[in-house]
This record gives sequence, structure tokens and C-alpha cells, in this order.
Amino acid sequence: MDLKTLTFVVVGLSFVLYIAVAIWARAGSTKEFYVAGGGVHPVVNGMATAADWMSAASFISMAGLIAFLGYGGSVYLMGWTGGYVLLAVLLAPYLRKFGKFTVPQFIGDRYYSNTARLVAVVCLIFISFTYVAGQMRGVGIVFSRFLEVDILTGLLVGMGLVFFYAVLGGMKGVTYTQVAQYCVLIFAYMVPAIFISLNLTGNPVPQFGLGGSVESGEPFLAKLDAVVTDLGFLEYTQGNKSMIDVISITLALMAGTAGLPHVIVRFFTVPKVRDARSSAGWALVFIAILYTTAPAVGAMARFNLHATVTPGVLAGDPFAAAGNLVYEERPEWMKRWESTKLIKFEDKNGDGRIQYYNDKSKNPDFLAKVEAAGWKGNELDVDRDIMVLANPEIAKLPDWVIALVAAGGIAAALSTAAGLLLVISAAISHDLLKSVMMPDMSEKAELMAGRVAAAVAVAIAGYLGYNPPGFVAQVVAFAFGLACASLFPTILLGIFSKKMNKEGAIVGMLTGLIFTFGYILYFKGIFITPMAENIPANWLFGISPEGIGVVGALLNLIVAVIVSKVTAPCPEHIQHLVEDIRTPRGAGQAHAH
Repeated sequence: MDLKTLTFVVVGLSFVLYIAVAIWARAGSTKEFYVAGGGVHPVVNGMATAADWMSAASFISMAGLIAFLGYGGSVYLMGWTGGYVLLAVLLAPYLRKFGKFTVPQFIGDRYYSNTARLVAVVCLIFISFTYVAGQMRGVGIVFSRFLEVDILTGLLVGMGLVFFYAVLGGMKGVTYTQVAQYCVLIFAYMVPAIFISLNLTGNPVPQFGLGGSVESGEPFLAKLDAVVTDLGFLEYTQGNKSMIDVISITLALMAGTAGLPHVIVRFFTVPKVRDARSSAGWALVFIAILYTTAPAVGAMARFNLHATVTPGVLAGDPFAAAGNLVYEERPEWMKRWESTKLIKFEDKNGDGRIQYYNDKSKNPDFLAKVEAAGWKGNELDVDRDIMVLANPEIAKLPDWVIALVAAGGIAAALSTAAGLLLVISAAISHDLLKSVMMPDMSEKAELMAGRVAAAVAVAIAGYLGYNPPGFVAQVVAFAFGLACASLFPTILLGIFSKKMNKEGAIVGMLTGLIFTFGYILYFKGIFITPMAENIPANWLFGISPEGIGVVGALLNLIVAVIVSKVTAPCPEHIQHLVEDIRTPRGAGQAHAH
């Protein structure tokens, strides 16, 4: 069976599994549609949460970022994992005790204001659509390569599948589908990682293989450092970001994780407050399996790429003509990925060989050597989003492993996309229509409105996936920054500050959202100008668009506190409500207010 047929079979079987689970667990009420009936076991919820959170960014793009950024890519590991600690300790149990379906519902009730609820809905929609754009791009990449269709066709297939099980099954269907998707994605991630670690270092445990040695006895990371510096790149183990940017991105990702609405809503699906905390703990265990493996996957993918394209670096002679791959003799995996336009070759010096050196190197000795070898500039452009997906092919693993990785990449993208689309659906049907515009709406009409909203959201998400504002993990980092700047401070103040009033919350959310979104647009979006070159010297305090959510969050907090002090105080019954949320009797049943 050839690779394409095998991939169709493996991916098709995974789709059958997801659809069967969605039909079995379809929602029959609004409670099942929004929070899976509130009866999900903590271990099951932890697994579903892990799948919800480990998106295309985690599966497809994070190890690719680490492959190209090296040590600098660790901000994504620290930020996304640290965010779960914040979520488990600061938010999940208190929100579960409050007992509401959605984040805007909590904000609307805590701040006794439909305006606050509407602002939260706007923030949530900005965050969720930014995030889902990254997921749909991931779906398009996987389909375009492994099923050999164009990205648009791949997106349409992915949209159809998400529409089916998110719209039909609601949160109940999505929860159990995500458990199946977690099993698929973690198996698909670990199998090639174990194979490649064994091939390169002789150690089947990738985490240990990263710190192990290659066949010659040289430490693997030392060998990788030598390979990349020979080609003019920074040492793999050397950071390439300023300390303030590293801290800002890490904090933005941490607070953004804790403020992500599609993750928070998972803690409303368990029976007890104690279970919300337990769910977060189980999610960390399931997430850690992938996240501790990602650095090894990234490093080994980078090593294999250079060994294939510029074999001279392994022989210690990267500047000799024979040290560069003849383009016409390139391996099959490269030809297949070229058809997706995610790998591009331009023969700048006309010698028919691939010269893959660092265009931006400032090292005069390196530049002198490559120019003497006839170099006219880097000739190979590799999209970092392909590194995990192409890794088994580069390492010449069996076809069934390649097909498995395709199924895993699709599972990761679809699981998060479904969770996000449900959050958007609930925000529109429950928080906008039912709670504000049409309070007399029946449960049946609300359920239908939720499904229609989800269908419209799927269509918009597909468009954003076809025209994304960046590569997958970068787009997702923007979403985390928006969550960090808008929702996280408002939820935190809502739980821990009795004095915070509606005016402070509303103005704070808008300030954080507008500042952060404007900054990202200025450097990355439609307002980009020659003055907005995306280089550190032009960034505010040297903070990149990925980390600017921290500044947005600080502005949110400062503005919220100032406004709350000069406006009417928070009503006494709301202050008692906040005290009740924090009362440590949370091991029992949640109390709805």
C-alpha cells in the first residue's frame, strides 16, 4: 500500500472514530451543549482538556519553533505549561464554584452589568477567532501535504468534520471526541520521537536522548551546535531573544492560558469544585507527556534537516561544493513538500546545488568562506510549521508512522478548533441572545441559535485559516496575548477584589484589548508601514508583539483600579458574593448564584 492510500486509511479511520463518538454523546439539552451536563469524570476531563489545549500550535508548530529558535523557543514551553499552574490555583475552582456556563456570564453577573458581559463577549470573539485561525491553518497544511489536495480543499474537509461533531454533539460530544483525539495525537507524537531518538542517540526515551550522545560519543547537543554554527546560524543552545522579551512572552502565554475561555469552560463540565482542581492536575500530566518530548523532537528535526540538505556539515566541510545536496538528487520527501509551497528552492548562483546558509550572519569569517565557495545568498526556505510533520519522512521512518503523524496533526487541530467554536457559539447564543437581547427565548430556540452560531463560526474560521496573519504558533501566541490583556485581569479582580466595580472592569477590558490588538496589527497586520518594521529596536521597551499582552494586562489593571476608585462603589451583595466564591468549602457541590 503506497503512502497516500495508507494515509487516507489511517486518517479516515480516525474520522470514523470521532464521528461515532460524537453521535454516541450528542447533546440533547442546553446544559449538555454548553457544559456536557456537568457530569464528566476528572480524569476524562483532564484528557479532554489536554486535547483542547494541545492545539495545532503544540503538535505541529511548537517543535518547529524550537527547531529554528533553539533555546529561544523555550518561552513557549514555559509559558504554556506555567499557565496551567495559574489556571489550577487561581481560577478554575473559583469559577466552578460560581457555577455559570461561560466566562462572559461570570463577568456579567460578577460585575452586575450586561455591558460588561457584552464587552467580555467581544474580547472572547477576538481571542477565539485569532486562535482558531491557527488551528485551521494547521488543518490545511496537513491535508495539503498528506492527502495531496490544495489547502482550500483540505480546509473544507476539516470544516465539515468540525461542523458535524461540534454542532451536533455540543460540549458533550466534543468532550468525548477530544478524549479519542488525545489518544490519537499523543500516540502519533511519541512513536516517531522514540524511533528518531533511537536512531540518533541509541536511547528510546527522547527526553534522555536529547541529553545523550551520537554514535561518535560526542554529546548530541554539542554536535548540533557545531552543525548549525558551521552554517552561520547561532548556537542552538544559545538564546536569541532579549531577557525582557523572554519574560514578557512567557508571562503573556501563562496569563493567556489562564484566561482562555475555551479552556476555562472545561472546568464547568465536572460535578464538583474539587474535581475542577483535580482536572487541572490530570491535564498537566497528559500535557507533560508531549511538552517534555517537544524539545527533543525540535532538536532532532533540525539535525536531520541539515544532515540531509547540507551533508558536508557532518563531514566537517560545509563550504565544499560536494558538501551541498544536488537539487536534482533531492529526496522524495522534499519533492512532496515542495508541492505545498512550504519548502522553496531558488538557485541563486546557478550551480544546481542547495546552499543552505544563514543570510543574516554577522560573522565575517563565515561570510568570507561561503562567498569564496560561490554563495549568493541562502537558497532554501523551510516553513517552520512543517518540521514535525516532515520529521518522520526526513528520518526515513516507515510509511505507517508518517500516516500516523498526519492523523495526529489533524486530531490536534480539530480538537482545539471544536472547543473554540463552541465557546464562540455559547457567547453568541447564551450571553448575547438569551441573556441580553431575547431573555424569553426557549431552551429549544437557544440550542438552535447555538448551532447556527457554531456553523457561521466554522465558515469564518475556514476563511481565517486560508488567510492567516502568521505561522501557526505565532498566531496562537497573539490569541494568548489578547486573552492575557483583556479577560485574565478582569476574571482575577472579579475573584480576589471585592471593591472592583463594573465601570473599572469594562474600561480595563477595553483598554487591554484595544492596546494589544492595535500593537499586533501595527507590527504584523494591515497597518504595517516602513516605520513598523518588525525588529526589536522599534518595539515598545523591546517587547515583541507575541509578548505585548503583558503590557496590555498591566494597563488593564491600572485603568480598572483608577476608574473603580472614582466611580460608584461595588454593591454590598456583590461583595458578599465574592467572599462566598473564595470561602474554602469548595470540596462539595458547586453553588450556583
